[in-house]
Amino acid sequence: MRFFAIGFGQAGSKILDLFVDNEKQRGAGIKHNVLAINSARTDLLGLRHIDHKDRILIGQTLVKGHGVGTDNKLGAKVAQEDIETILSAIDERGTHDVDAFLIIAGLGGGTGSGGAPVLARYLSEMYAEPVYAVGILPAPEEGKLYSLNAARSMITLLKYVDNLILVDNGAWKFEGASLKESFARINEEIVRRLTILARAGEPIEEGMVGEMVVDSSEVINTFKGGGISSIGYATTTAEPEKKKKFGFSLFKKSREEASFEEDKSMKIASLVRRAALGRLSVPCNIRSAERALVLVAGPPEHLDRKGIEKAKLWLEDQIAGVEVRAGDYPTRKTKYVAALVVLANVTDIPRVKQLQKLAVEAREEVEDAEKIRLEKTLELFDEDIDPLF
Repeated sequence: MRFFAIGFGQAGSKILDLFVDNEKQRGAGIKHNVLAINSARTDLLGLRHIDHKDRILIGQTLVKGHGVGTDNKLGAKVAQEDIETILSAIDERGTHDVDAFLIIAGLGGGTGSGGAPVLARYLSEMYAEPVYAVGILPAPEEGKLYSLNAARSMITLLKYVDNLILVDNGAWKFEGASLKESFARINEEIVRRLTILARAGEPIEEGMVGEMVVDSSEVINTFKGGGISSIGYATTTAEPEKKKKFGFSLFKKSREEASFEEDKSMKIASLVRRAALGRLSVPCNIRSAERALVLVAGPPEHLDRKGIEKAKLWLEDQIAGVEVRAGDYPTRKTKYVAALVVLANVTDIPRVKQLQKLAVEAREEVEDAEKIRLEKTLELFDEDIDPLF
C-alpha cells in the first residue's frame, strides 16, 4: 500500500517523522512520498528524519512562522492561504504510483486540526485516489477547548475523506509515564499500525511466498464508505521452530507434525483475537463495524493459512457486516509475529459521544464569556461619549 503521507501540524509531523525512520530502519524498500506541513518554524526544524526539502512552512504572511496556537479557525485560514504551495509540492513529487493519500494530524490543536480538512477537500476534488486521515483525539484532561477543536475538525474531515482512522489519546494511559512520554509512546503505537498496513500488496522479500495475499485494492474496499475506523494490533515473539518428527508413512502426517501445525493455527487465531479485542486505536463496539481487515506479518514458518482462516471466520461472527478480508506478509526482518485488525466504519464509539458533549459545553462557555466580557467592557464607559467614527 503506497501512501502519499502528509503530516499536518506538530503532532502529525512528529508521527510522520517516526514513520519515515521506521521504514528506513526496516529497509522495507517501499517508496512513500512524504510532506511535513506546519505553521511553526521551530517544530519543522525539530524533525529528525524527514528531508528538509519535504518540509513546508505555511502561514508566513499571517503568523510569521510562529504557529497558530490552538486557534484551528486560523489554522484553516493559513492552510487555505497557502494551498497552492502545498498542491504544487504534491504535484512535484508525483502521484502516478500512489495508492492513497494519508493525512496525519492532531485534531485538538490549531494547524493540523484546521489545515487537514482544507487539504482533504482539495485532494478529494482533484485526485481519483482515496484520501484517508489519521486523526488524534485529545485526552479529556487536555481541556474543553481541545475537545471543541477536535469536534469541529472531525465533523469537517468526515465530509471530505474516504475514511477517518481515529486514535484516542485518552484511551492510551501508561502507568508512571509523563504526558510527554505518553504521547511519544502513543506515536510509536500509531506507527506500528501504519507500518503493517503499508505492507499490504507490496512486494515480498526474495524467496518469500504469501499464502493469502491482501493487496491495496482490498484495503481500499475495506475503508470505502467515508466512515470512522479503529485499528487493533497485537504481537508475540516468534519462538524457535520446533523440530518435526516424521513417521514412516509417505502419505500421512505424523502425530507430532499435525500437533505442531495445529499449535501454529491456534496461535495465529489467538493473536488476531487479541488485536481485535485489546487496545484499539479508539475504543469502540466491535459489533458495530461494517467491514474488517486482518493482516498477519512475521517469519514464514510462524504464519499459518488455517489460523488466518479461523480468525477470519471468528471476526465475521463479531462484526455487523459480512466483509472480512485477511492475508499474510512473510518477512525475515523481524523476530515477532504481528497481527493488525482494521475495524472499518464503526458507529458505536463512546469517546466520540463524550467529545461532542465536552465540545458543546466548551462552545457555550466561550459564548457566555464573550457576552460577559463585552457587557463589562461597555460598563467602563458610564458617560455618553461619541466615538471618532
